[in-house]
Amino acid sequence: MLPVAGESRQAAIMNQREQMEQRGQWKITVWEEENFQGKRCEFMLECPNILDRDFQKIRSIKVDNGPWVGYEYPEYQGQQFILEKGDYPCYQAWSGNSSYRTEHLLSFRPIKCANHSDSKITLYECEDMMGRKFEMCDDYPSLQGMGWCSKEVPSMKVNSGAWVGYQFPGYRGYQYIFERERRQGEYRNYNEYGTQAHSNQIQSIRRIQH
Repeated sequence: MLPVAGESRQAAIMNQREQMEQRGQWKITVWEEENFQGKRCEFMLECPNILDRDFQKIRSIKVDNGPWVGYEYPEYQGQQFILEKGDYPCYQAWSGNSSYRTEHLLSFRPIKCANHSDSKITLYECEDMMGRKFEMCDDYPSLQGMGWCSKEVPSMKVNSGAWVGYQFPGYRGYQYIFERERRQGEYRNYNEYGTQAHSNQIQSIRRIQH
């Protein structure tokens, strides 16, 4: 039986409401200058190039609902930085202990699959998810200290949630975002870790907060 016109309108309204509620799960405000000064703009969706919004750069950020990932260059290229809920008044706040200096960001997007209470990732000792494996469901400030036999992670599979891996122990160095809903969760070699990845060295990893 075909729905009556009133039912069709009601379904459309409910669908629109669900879309608005989903968009409300992510909100980020960016400023052109440090310490939340200068031109500002709010986003609930990804932004592949802030230059298209008549900005020169992003130098401070407030994440109301997240998490997000920010990029050094447009179109989600270059060094990547995890942006969880909170204030980022300057580049040191998002770069943390990274040895890579990125004073501004030019693109960003939400991480929609993050689930801090239900996250699982499998590390492999060889590329293409071959060799011995190591399954994790928790944060590891030192992979070697927790039993991983190398400074390198040649490949991995995100079974659920989203993670951020770091070049050095203690969540330091280059950051790499790994998500279940991208690449079907499969990262077969370090070239798939990010456009800035130059090796498979990962020595700490943690679940992304949501």
